[in-house]
Amino acid sequence: MTAGIDTPDRRGRTGLDRHGRGLTGNPRVRIVDVEVLSCDWYVLRRTTFDHRHADGRWSREQRETYDRGDGATILLYDTDRETVLLTRQFRLPAYVNGHPDGMLVESAAGLLDGDTPEEAVRREAAEETGHDIGAAEHLFDVYMSPGSVTERLHFFAAPYRPAATATAQAGIAEEGEDITVLELPFSEALAMIRNRGIVDAKTVLLLQWAALEGPFTHVRR
Repeated sequence: MTAGIDTPDRRGRTGLDRHGRGLTGNPRVRIVDVEVLSCDWYVLRRTTFDHRHADGRWSREQRETYDRGDGATILLYDTDRETVLLTRQFRLPAYVNGHPDGMLVESAAGLLDGDTPEEAVRREAAEETGHDIGAAEHLFDVYMSPGSVTERLHFFAAPYRPAATATAQAGIAEEGEDITVLELPFSEALAMIRNRGIVDAKTVLLLQWAALEGPFTHVRR
């Protein structure tokens, strides 16, 4: 008996080896086998599949995929004061892969965890910035690392207004979050992409959207 397959893992899941087996959308790909390598919290799978190449040749290949669920992120902006609301928090993967201190400046974001994308960004905006937002505009959906990670990230934007009770620190302590809330002039945030002060992909995409076709197309760059 194997946890996550025959018996529940620590998140109560079973049948994790069935994910992807029934796919039929691409006639040039035939799923042969799916193995669960790890399901401690997220799921690491190794999938064996047959792939027909452009020249008609078939090959058998294996790929590992890391499934952490889909997520959503949001850019909070104030057009009157030309500011954006971002966060700073420690990211271990960035730290062990060359970032000087692992403290990344980011847009508010989180996993869906069963919510709709818009519900998720409302939740994350409140938890990570302390702001309850109004209507959120859906922008686009992006696979952030399609070579190995299954996650699809839903992008949103929404206006915010200064709150009398705004805090400089946020996050859920029980989940180990220690988040600093940053209100920055949009022009400064955009410049931080060029000077490597912002190296988080989702945040770069949102800021570039804001400059190219969003609320700050008029801001001098």
